Amino acid sequence: MPDTPSGFFCDRLIRERERRNGEGSVKKPLSFSGQDFNVLKQEFLHKKRLFEDETFPATVESLGFKELGSKSNKVKNIVWKRPKEICDNPQFIVGGASRTDICQGDLGDCWLLAAIACLTLNEKLLYRVIPKEQSFTDNYAGIFHFQFWSYGDWVDVVVDDRIPTFNNQLVFTKSAERNEFWSALLEKAYAKLHGSYEALKGGNTTEGMEDFTGGVTEFYEMKEAPKELYSVMRKALERGSLMGCSISALVPARLATRTGSGLVKGHAYSVTAVEECKQNTQKESKVQLVRLRNPWGQVEWTGPWSDNSKEWSTISKGEKDKLQQQNAEDGEFWMSFEDFKKNYTRIEICNLTPDALEVEKLHKWTVSVNEGHWVRGCSAGGCKNYPDTFWTNPQYRLRLLEEDDESDGHEAACTFVLALMQKNRRKERKLGANLFTIGFSIYEVPKEMRGNKQHMLKDFFIQTSSKARSKAYINLREVCQRFRLSPGEYVIVPSTFEPHQEGDFILRVFSEKRNTSEEIENRIEADHPMVSTESSSGEHSLFNVRLVTRPFLLTPNQPVPASAGEESVEDNQLSAIFQQIARDGMEISASALRKVLNMMMVEQLEINTEGFSLESCRSMIALMDMDGTGRLDLQEFKHLWNKVKHWQGIFKHYETDSSGCISSYEMRNAIKDAGLCLNNQLYDIITMRYANESMNIDFDSFISCLVRLEGMFRSFKAFDQDRDGMIRLSVLEWLQLTMYA
Repeated sequence: MPDTPSGFFCDRLIRERERRNGEGSVKKPLSFSGQDFNVLKQEFLHKKRLFEDETFPATVESLGFKELGSKSNKVKNIVWKRPKEICDNPQFIVGGASRTDICQGDLGDCWLLAAIACLTLNEKLLYRVIPKEQSFTDNYAGIFHFQFWSYGDWVDVVVDDRIPTFNNQLVFTKSAERNEFWSALLEKAYAKLHGSYEALKGGNTTEGMEDFTGGVTEFYEMKEAPKELYSVMRKALERGSLMGCSISALVPARLATRTGSGLVKGHAYSVTAVEECKQNTQKESKVQLVRLRNPWGQVEWTGPWSDNSKEWSTISKGEKDKLQQQNAEDGEFWMSFEDFKKNYTRIEICNLTPDALEVEKLHKWTVSVNEGHWVRGCSAGGCKNYPDTFWTNPQYRLRLLEEDDESDGHEAACTFVLALMQKNRRKERKLGANLFTIGFSIYEVPKEMRGNKQHMLKDFFIQTSSKARSKAYINLREVCQRFRLSPGEYVIVPSTFEPHQEGDFILRVFSEKRNTSEEIENRIEADHPMVSTESSSGEHSLFNVRLVTRPFLLTPNQPVPASAGEESVEDNQLSAIFQQIARDGMEISASALRKVLNMMMVEQLEINTEGFSLESCRSMIALMDMDGTGRLDLQEFKHLWNKVKHWQGIFKHYETDSSGCISSYEMRNAIKDAGLCLNNQLYDIITMRYANESMNIDFDSFISCLVRLEGMFRSFKAFDQDRDGMIRLSVLEWLQLTMYA
């Protein structure tokens, strides 16, 4: 992440261009850290050297930052080794990748391993994450790669094959086969994606399942699960969905502790099969069974239908073969569906298509992904408990255009799944980041406002109740929920619970029929009457670039400069002060302008301010300087003073406490009152550029911002000869414009 606002937004623009070029798709994944697997492999084969990954080195920094950090005793005896240094005849995959290849090591990432175990059940998905034709023999160069879905993009992650060991044993994930290493290297690549192995400690199975598939996950609490849960689970597995479950631990001290029947609380399990079989009893009854896997590779259920239980004698050998039942301490076991419901408290289903749970016929769903940002002081407005700032959150317009098929007997409506995911919080743990508490609200747009893409303002949310919302605000990576609403137009407002919490997110909408969702982006424009101010030559020029027009922007209520013979008292005062300070009584520089303005402010502007800075005055001269001298004449100065007075009136309207500052959230309205219409990205930049640590903007910064905006609008319009909203600049022209603005 760049450490400057300009670098941050530059990277954001680059990513938007990459997406437009199709990069980040399954067919064209992004190269993580800029590393191209094929290029690197050929390079090291040519050098006849083994690849060493400098971006994720074999050092303590890659292990972690706290318990696995440099001051930890745990890491002192860890040695990074390549598989050929660990065993004879190492293999990437032995006999096909399967769920038994995943055994948890000394890292609390059972959630990830449960997801990997689910992944092995779908070969097509598995080999998308683990590209084929990787080995320790053919063209071996110590380099491997894996592909993950990461916040809307598919990324290709390259790793070397140096793995942490202790006493020549793998420290973290390992396979039941000592010479098999695909699962250990997959875990390493996922650790690299998030910054370290320790960053993987603790999590939710759904996180891994989504990162392996790009799917969307729905949760069921067992006490609230639908009556048809067994059918739901069976249908989901038949359609390739990944499934995990867990037993909640109410007290942290009881996490990862065994129950009397061999199950572990606070631990993630994979659901690997759901089957129904006949029992050889007098009634010839059927029993519903669920197969689960403990990522530890051991510690199993000891109740009915466990490995050696008497219940297995009630079914035929053919049924046993169908279920692939084995009596082995491998972490995998069967249990009845009724015992499953009694013992587990939560189930998570990652749907590759969100309709997999409701109808027998598989539909093609419309999927839209919107990337957004909560910026402190601008677009991090918090939930509706904070009405003064809630409206400033990013807003997304959802159009439900087609109703569902009505064969289910429900009232005609549109079904969609809405998923809000916060980005990069796991990766930023080493910086102290935790998951925010997030949620969303959905509002119906009144008919008279439909088609209007403008950002909804505060009064709308104060006067309107939400049509739907997330069940709760919760500190999960993703909040997801299914809705059925009437066809129409809606506004989705994603937010953190508290305001001022800054972060990135993606909002995904999966809809059964043809529908659309997009961020509400105000049209960028300067909505003013245009008054042209010309130099004596009748032309407007800037840095050797001849411009046809250099308009001077006036707002509707702005005083028009007095004509000759109509000089007011204020005009006379301005002229007198100007003559005292001006060079030869003709023009003033930035430092002289500062003196004049600060003198006039004391006399006429009722603002609590320390006056204008020299930098602000330089920007003002750049705005008003029509002849390229770097100075202002009397007429230019009077035009400037009229603008400052008008902007001062806007500032005073929002400065309610006489502090000399306005809230950065109110800056949106103030800019709009000044006749300038911007979008969310620009408001974010303005807040970062001009707000202080308290998220307030003083008068000097306020004026500087408006001067800069108006100057840039004017310059763009001058270059946009054909009025198509696009201009082309050389490097010289770009630097001239931005340096002088």
